Amino acid sequence: MDLLLTHGYFLAEDPREQEIMRPYPPLGLLYLSSHLKREGFGVEVFDTTFRRRQEFARLLESERPPRVGIYGNLITRRPLLDMIRLSKEAGATVILGGPEPANYAEEYLRRGADVVVIGEGELTLAELLSLPARGGAEHWSRVRGIVFRDPDGTCIRNPPRPAIADLDAQPFPDRAAIDLDAYLRVWRERHGLGSVSLITARGCPYECNWCSHGVFGFTHRRRTPAHVADELEAIVRDYAPDMLWYADDVFTIHHRWLEAYAQELRRRGLRLPFETISREDRLNEKVIRSLAEMGCRRLWIGAESGSQRILDAMQRRTKAQRVTEMVALLKRHGIETGLFIMLGYEGEELSDIEATVAHLKATLPDTFLTTVAYPIRDTPYYQRVEERLIRPKPWAESTDRDLTVAGRHTRRFYGFATRWMVHEVARHRERLRPRPDRWRLARSAVQAAIGRAGMRLTQHQVEQPPAAAGG
Repeated sequence: MDLLLTHGYFLAEDPREQEIMRPYPPLGLLYLSSHLKREGFGVEVFDTTFRRRQEFARLLESERPPRVGIYGNLITRRPLLDMIRLSKEAGATVILGGPEPANYAEEYLRRGADVVVIGEGELTLAELLSLPARGGAEHWSRVRGIVFRDPDGTCIRNPPRPAIADLDAQPFPDRAAIDLDAYLRVWRERHGLGSVSLITARGCPYECNWCSHGVFGFTHRRRTPAHVADELEAIVRDYAPDMLWYADDVFTIHHRWLEAYAQELRRRGLRLPFETISREDRLNEKVIRSLAEMGCRRLWIGAESGSQRILDAMQRRTKAQRVTEMVALLKRHGIETGLFIMLGYEGEELSDIEATVAHLKATLPDTFLTTVAYPIRDTPYYQRVEERLIRPKPWAESTDRDLTVAGRHTRRFYGFATRWMVHEVARHRERLRPRPDRWRLARSAVQAAIGRAGMRLTQHQVEQPPAAAGG
């Protein structure tokens, strides 16, 4: 074995996801695996999703891989640090990749990692694997797209590696390297439908100032419609899923490509229900009609806020009113809708939250998910509030999701705001039914009132700067 590939996500350690139970395999790792195997390297994938850390430790002890490559994102910092320690104890060279290590390369190198890959990993890992397994700075100095430490402990950041231009030249993800049936079983047991994920493109060219571009930058590269359809045919043949998840950042970004892909699926007789994500400005009647013909079951839109002032501050380049119009159009074509809503962005006031509630009541998506804004390292939002950041725990024991901003409303306030939002919209929805359920109406009214009252009680409380918070 030349390389053991793994990632830091253990579903058993995520109570929230256990309630939702919508897991998907780590496609990025599976792309790395197929590329490296094609180049002749011996690669094994340890998919942690349904496993335990003890199993990873036992595998390291028995196999003693010369190199361990670990993917990390912003929710996996703590397990990632533990896996680095275990890998080093087993004598492996540790290579990290993904958006979280890219944003905190120096921190991970100080805690035991040997190399952090910045950007896409296929070409960089292939070059690293061609070097001696126990190599060091003298071997890594010419490898583009990595960060490492020299013998003096200084972090060396090599020039970036150009992105892969021809995605069709890349092999399909190495789904055979993992137990994909385990994912399908979980989906069918919980939701009645087995779902498989795939991507048609890499990267997002938009510049929303809270969004991380730590892996693909601001590039956007598409596979050809025929290449994606070839992969879909293989997925249907090998796994017979009931539905798909197109995991693109913005699935409908390129209208001519979408129409060509829809035609390719029609030609091959491929039509599976699917979910995906888009933006209001990349939707119109023709696009939505194509989505419906292709089998789109639900489309998620990053609405983020009902306040145009906040959307403009985010540099979203979207219009709140048009979200309402596109949701109505999607419904007319039989497509369910989901909205992503972000509270607590810099400068948001109570009136902006009220505007978001009014927006949701006017739009009435089938579902919506809320989050409270958190600054991700190396984003414009992070840089804007960096001097006011509050980290409630030491770096190694927290994630960027734990960060808050001095002077902003407290987490308690946003808890009440979310309660008000969810139940006020539910109450409005129920009232519009031909025969409203009085019990549901009463329950929603009570919960909305509790949320609203809690907001009033806490609206003048703000997060305190670190010095004041430490007492």
